[in-house]
Amino acid sequence: MKFKTKSQKKEIDLTSMIDVTFLLISFFMVLVNFSEADQNERIKLPVSELAKPPDEAPSQNVTLQVLKSGNVLYANAEYDLEGLKAKLEFHKRFLNVINVKLKTVNVIVRADGRCETAKVQDVIDLCQSLGFENFKLRAKQDNR
Repeated sequence: MKFKTKSQKKEIDLTSMIDVTFLLISFFMVLVNFSEADQNERIKLPVSELAKPPDEAPSQNVTLQVLKSGNVLYANAEYDLEGLKAKLEFHKRFLNVINVKLKTVNVIVRADGRCETAKVQDVIDLCQSLGFENFKLRAKQDNR
């Protein structure tokens, strides 16, 4: 004798699971460290035993990459000192509009190791003349 059993198929609603997955993806995309995006392959950082990663991520920063020639990469464009001054003045006005004090802004200088020190100093002097005060110099950590 054969008994017939009704197979009960339960359908699972995956909508909420998919929603949570997309929320997690969005959350992690926002938290990703974008400091790698501020780097350029033309810059060969000098190596230093004293170099170490920063203790905390800066809240406001301006990344300037000084090329071997002395020109500066800022916002994915190459400028000489006069062009850079105009761009930084615009950035300074923008910071004033959003009520950010220049004292809280970190200027990150990534200079090519083959660049003359005087050219890096000229960039820092330019920034100081515009009112920027905090500077961070980047170098590769020497892992001996």
